[in-house]
Amino acid sequence: MFFRSVYLKSLRDARIAILGWGLGLGLLMYVVLIAIKQVVATPAARAALASLAGSFTWLAEPVSIETPGGYATWKYGPTVLILAIWPLLIGSRMLRGEEERGALDVLLSLPKSRLSVALQKVAAMWTALLGMGVLITLLVYAGGQATNATFGFGGSALFSLNLILACGVFGSISLFLSQFTQERRTASGATGGLLVFFILLDMLHRINSNLEWLSRLSPVYYYNLSKPLIPSYGTNLGALLVLAGISVVLTTAAVVMFVTRDVAGVVSLPAFLRPPERPVSPERALPAHAWSLRSVYTRGLAVLAGPTLWWTIGIAGFAALMVVVVQQTEQKLITLAESSSFFKDFITKLGGSDTYANATLMSSLFTFIPLLLMAFAITGASRWASDEEDGQLDLIVATPRPRTQVILGRFAALATATIVIALLTLAVTAATSALTGITLDTGNLVGAGLSLIPLALLVSAIGYLLSGWVNTAIDTGLLSFLLVIWFVITFVGQDIGWPSGIQRFSAFYYYGTPILNGVSFGNLLFILVLGAVALILATIRFAQKDIVH
Repeated sequence: MFFRSVYLKSLRDARIAILGWGLGLGLLMYVVLIAIKQVVATPAARAALASLAGSFTWLAEPVSIETPGGYATWKYGPTVLILAIWPLLIGSRMLRGEEERGALDVLLSLPKSRLSVALQKVAAMWTALLGMGVLITLLVYAGGQATNATFGFGGSALFSLNLILACGVFGSISLFLSQFTQERRTASGATGGLLVFFILLDMLHRINSNLEWLSRLSPVYYYNLSKPLIPSYGTNLGALLVLAGISVVLTTAAVVMFVTRDVAGVVSLPAFLRPPERPVSPERALPAHAWSLRSVYTRGLAVLAGPTLWWTIGIAGFAALMVVVVQQTEQKLITLAESSSFFKDFITKLGGSDTYANATLMSSLFTFIPLLLMAFAITGASRWASDEEDGQLDLIVATPRPRTQVILGRFAALATATIVIALLTLAVTAATSALTGITLDTGNLVGAGLSLIPLALLVSAIGYLLSGWVNTAIDTGLLSFLLVIWFVITFVGQDIGWPSGIQRFSAFYYYGTPILNGVSFGNLLFILVLGAVALILATIRFAQKDIVH
């Protein structure tokens, strides 16, 4: 049945993503909704939570923070925008990715128009997003009912709709940019950068109200105008229409460009935007002696150089921002800690016990750095899976080179990129701490930076292992779902008092709180052994399997 049309086939390919993202984010919201009973158990706790939320207004506007809907919106409203990663990947893949593989040539050889193919693929992406929205709606509604929240099914549905429209914008941006690029990865990478940029742009007006005009340029600004889980705040219909309008305009433009250009071609930029063409000598035109072609490892480094640069800027920049936040909010949080035992407990759950030390708050914020580096690891593992799927490994394995050398060379390149990001993030964090006057234990800070590496390598190894059996889309979906589950177990499970036995199933548990308590070498050794086992199994599988695409 699913092979009767382009639409159904595309929807079938998204089935794992629908379940993974829908259930993952839905469970995240469900758990945080039911956690509100413990968070605001006493009047003192409610007052402390309100004061705490006020200190993080730059991140999210606190509205009715003492209610289930208000608490969930403040704590994880911005976090669920991680869903935008899926449509931005699909947007670049649906046309440009098919052109790279040559699959679109075969598809267009059938009596199907380009317009029909493009529209069916776009419709499948939005249908998949709606499927995720349905699952999120049901779980948000269930969480609201469990806590006697004031929002009903309509509020839950509008919350999901707002999220889907915001994330769909980035799918449309990726589809639009892919008309100007030769590779889908260029379009998805640029869109990922825009996602981070727009999130930061939206924060500006909460830091300085005079910059609201600038924040209005961000789609995330219009996403935050609606808070359907807070009935007194409600949904901004105009903001929803703006998000939908952006998607319609960009998608329409992308489809028109696709219909009118050559297959595998790109849309020509205006002359003033084109880089100047420089004559290249014949010996330089063919990079026969390029350093990147000397081995699988060096080629992997060359391919990862660009993504590594941008991920380093993003992760290291975020770490520097966290140091600045600690410096700006330190005094207010110390005052809050003196008057509220709840706040002491809150910080303890996040990563510390000494609420009067800079390291405590820094530790609580630094816990998001492993999440970002593990997300980079997912992209690296997905690249390996897609190279096999696209046939880019065929010529390599056809040479007299052991397959184990191929997979280990590529993994070593990804490991090198991971180490570079971790070390530069560590250096930027240390430099920013020194400039802002934040005192941190040097040994613990170094340990926190180096401890990032085993977690990312574990995710990479699991991704390589999964690629031995599943395609790129499923591999990426399963890794993303695993990351969401780990996040829920660690960061939400602590709020509702899950036992340590359950928390041990999360990789974040083994990272611990190195900025405060130093590195747990036993935990890191366990992660390294687990990653090594996954890599060994992945190597054995790749050495024995048929290369298919």
